[in-house]
Amino acid sequence: MQSIDLIEHARLLSEVAPTLTALRADVDRIRQGEIAKPVREIAPVSLHVEELALQCTRQLHDLSISQYATLKGGEQNLAHLVGACSQISLAATLCNLAIHHRTEVLLYDDADPTPAASRDQLRRASDEMHQAAATYRAMAVRLSRRLASAAAPSHGQHTTADGSTVTLPKPAATAVAHARR
Repeated sequence: MQSIDLIEHARLLSEVAPTLTALRADVDRIRQGEIAKPVREIAPVSLHVEELALQCTRQLHDLSISQYATLKGGEQNLAHLVGACSQISLAATLCNLAIHHRTEVLLYDDADPTPAASRDQLRRASDEMHQAAATYRAMAVRLSRRLASAAAPSHGQHTTADGSTVTLPKPAATAVAHARR
């Protein structure tokens, strides 16, 4: 049952990187534009990034209390995921800052009327999402490989219904034992 949970986690981990890549493309597209309507243009992406950050944080919590944490390198992998979750949250914050910088012109007479500051925040958000995507890709691959190697039957070993492993005698040794009788 627990390996099924890890299979689901591997699937979820593998979905984060493509989602981040799509969100990054949206951010880059907005950054190239005039950013004339910052709330309408940036807020939807910011909300999606924030939602993703929450999903990733939930998954991080679930992984931390699962058998994943006890696997070899599990704690280190969780530390990498903590960093990636932070990067996703930071990207959402940077998107919100981009909105703020672009709307300052409505509040302050001396505000920069150009979208330069917002573009810089969006560039930084894009960079954070890129780094987080790379981490998620690597973690998904590691977990998938670990699950694949665990699923491959070891010669002479059999997993029982209760989850314990039993070493079976080698076929050649069994044949020799039967021949001696």
